[in-house]
Amino acid sequence: MPKIKTHSGAKKRFKLTKNGKVKRAHAFKSHILNKKTTKRKRNLRKTVVADVTNTANVKRLIPYK
Repeated sequence: MPKIKTHSGAKKRFKLTKNGKVKRAHAFKSHILNKKTTKRKRNLRKTVVADVTNTANVKRLIPYK
C-alpha cells in the first residue's frame, strides 16, 4: 500500500493526546479583539478536546501523528 498524504492544514491545527483524543485551538482569536472581554480572550488561548463527532474525520487527515 502507498503512504497516505497528511492534510497540510490539519497537521498545523490538530494534535493527538496520548489517549487518541484530538486537541484543537479555539477560534475567534485573530482579530476584532476590542469588543471581546479580557476573560473571554484569555479562555480562547486554551486548547480544548475536539468533539467526538469530528474525531474520526480529523484522524483520517493526520494518519501518522
